[in-house]
Amino acid sequence: MTPRVTLAVAARVLNQLRRDHRTVAMLIILPAALISLMWWMFHDSPATFDRIGGPLLAVFPAIIMFIVTSVATLRERSSGTLSRLFTMPMAKLDFLLGYALAFAVIAIVQALVVVSISLYALDLDIRGAAWQLGVVAVLDGVLGSTLGLFASAFASTEFQAVQMMPAVMIPQLLLCGLLVPRDRLPTVLHAISDVLPLSYAVDAVTGVAKGNGFTSGTGGDALVVAGFIVAALGLGAATLKRRTA
Repeated sequence: MTPRVTLAVAARVLNQLRRDHRTVAMLIILPAALISLMWWMFHDSPATFDRIGGPLLAVFPAIIMFIVTSVATLRERSSGTLSRLFTMPMAKLDFLLGYALAFAVIAIVQALVVVSISLYALDLDIRGAAWQLGVVAVLDGVLGSTLGLFASAFASTEFQAVQMMPAVMIPQLLLCGLLVPRDRLPTVLHAISDVLPLSYAVDAVTGVAKGNGFTSGTGGDALVVAGFIVAALGLGAATLKRRTA
């Protein structure tokens, strides 16, 4: 891995995104719009919104990042761009880290927007520090992008990349504790949820909402999310093909 090459890949991806206004709007504006929609739905029940609003800050960014990253990476492969890039002195990890770094920048902007709107416009009630909520939201966005990088290796077309979303993300959405607290799930489903990254993403956001700082269990959940990010990058590097089939 070469830091100069990694940064060059990240700059290239950010430059592409800068010209794609619809994708940027989807990445930054859509999560805040979905949170606002949920607030509107539960306008007459603010306690319900306070209960689910925090977890949604983990779920929406992760899902949207997953879709965009998996499709964008698959497009690089199917267009032959990836094959051409690998004719240069670039390691697979340079490519993946560059993509992850670029989307991490987007995740920071995304988190600033969605957390600010949730706390100051929608009056989401949390007991923890706003900056900790922002840090966790960034991790959750990066988690979605790295899972998308990994999942794209198993798709041959952009349509198949989109199909990976329900296969990878919907089960996590159902078992992450958003609909039913994880400790109330049947034993087998609870055990499955323990190995799903979105479970820890939701636990981290919920911990901040309850006032648990990074020195308590919330910090451990955030570290687990970071561990899943590293693992997804490693698996992505192992499965990424240098040539387009």
